[in-house]
Amino acid sequence: MLGIKQIHHIAIIASDYARSKAFYCDILGFTLQQESYREARDSWKGDLALNGQYIIELFSFPAPPVRISHPEACGLRHLAFAVEDVDAACRHLQQQGVACEPVRVDPLTGRRFTFFHDPDNLPLELYQA
Repeated sequence: MLGIKQIHHIAIIASDYARSKAFYCDILGFTLQQESYREARDSWKGDLALNGQYIIELFSFPAPPVRISHPEACGLRHLAFAVEDVDAACRHLQQQGVACEPVRVDPLTGRRFTFFHDPDNLPLELYQA
């Protein structure tokens, strides 16, 4: 048996480290646990936590290729975050200048959800807890 217990972290490469760090910390509410500059790679790495739990490794690399999103490409499709109130979360994002798609209802669960994007157009989802 492999013995996987949980997801340890999600790695995200940003085109502008400072802009993405501000988005994930100041707008989405993650906290920066630690960060380091890796001179040999000309790369920043920040460890971001949500409610005290390490979740995202945020990287920068010189001139990373653009992520293909539309039409959807094979691979990781999006990250989804559970929220208590999708409408309140959308209002918060919109007040910060982040556009949200119209709220939809999952036909299988009856739960409400919407999508928005990070500064590098990575699709993110808010899903009613």
